[in-house]
Amino acid sequence: MSLSGVCVTAVESRPAGVVLDASQKSSRRPFGARVKAFVALTKPRIIELLLITTVPVMFLAQQGVPDLTLVLLTCVGGYLSAGGANALNMYIDRDIDALMDRTSQRPLVTGMVSPRECLAFGITLAVVSTLMFGFAVNWLSAWLSLGALLFYVVVYTMLLKRRTAQNIVWGGIAGCMPVLIGWSAVTDSLSWAPVVLFLVIFFWTPPHYWPLSMKVKEDYARVGVPMLPVIASNKVVARQIVIYSWVMVAVSLLLTPLGYTGWFYTAVALAAGGWWLWEAHALQNRAKAEVTGAKLKEMRLFHWSITYVSLLFVAVAIDPFLR
Repeated sequence: MSLSGVCVTAVESRPAGVVLDASQKSSRRPFGARVKAFVALTKPRIIELLLITTVPVMFLAQQGVPDLTLVLLTCVGGYLSAGGANALNMYIDRDIDALMDRTSQRPLVTGMVSPRECLAFGITLAVVSTLMFGFAVNWLSAWLSLGALLFYVVVYTMLLKRRTAQNIVWGGIAGCMPVLIGWSAVTDSLSWAPVVLFLVIFFWTPPHYWPLSMKVKEDYARVGVPMLPVIASNKVVARQIVIYSWVMVAVSLLLTPLGYTGWFYTAVALAAGGWWLWEAHALQNRAKAEVTGAKLKEMRLFHWSITYVSLLFVAVAIDPFLR
């Protein structure tokens, strides 16, 4: 779903690519640090963003306040499912994580968690989350959740990430699934509203992640992961960001003519989308001028992208009360 943010565990700093040997691992794994390491396997900062897109859709589906117990169960199930996917992602990517500065403090690289433990942890979370959704929410949500997990682990991590520059485009589908899960948790069905919001996140993901990839492209180049900024110039990447941004904003405005939202959501979508487009075009202008380094300011759009999706989905939750 391609997705952003890294949770860093409280372990000793060391150069990227240096893995602790067996004697060091056994002597440097206190209980508290181990607990933090297993939490870090779930990538909590990424999951926060997923929940931001799940809960508001439940308000939209209910056209008011949904059952709060159902919201809690959906959030817990979603955390466990996404956490399992993230743990399995770290298990598969542990070889390149050890070579990248951005990921060199992840639990498998530091030795705080063993590969076998990580694999068992990820599978356990996947099974528990699926059963929890099925028996406590509904089976449609359970299958959507399991589908998102398998898509992220198998399609994105195993098949796309190391093979194509379109990895984050199609791999980001996993990150779109929470809107479908949130809607189905309330209605036990799907509708055009969650499909539209699914597409918003689909077109949001590349221009959200590519600026970060521009910042750390040397990391990806070092391990042979063909993120778009690794194989294309900043001009090309910025142009793609602008194209996806315009489509994303246009799609976000479909909810109102389809009858799902009113004036409040529309106003927020226009204002937030307008600011996004301003930032995207500003990045493109700097790239065209061949600005590099800190002056490119690619992370401005990355940070704004998180604010944008938060504002948009808060508007999704508030809008039913103002109609």
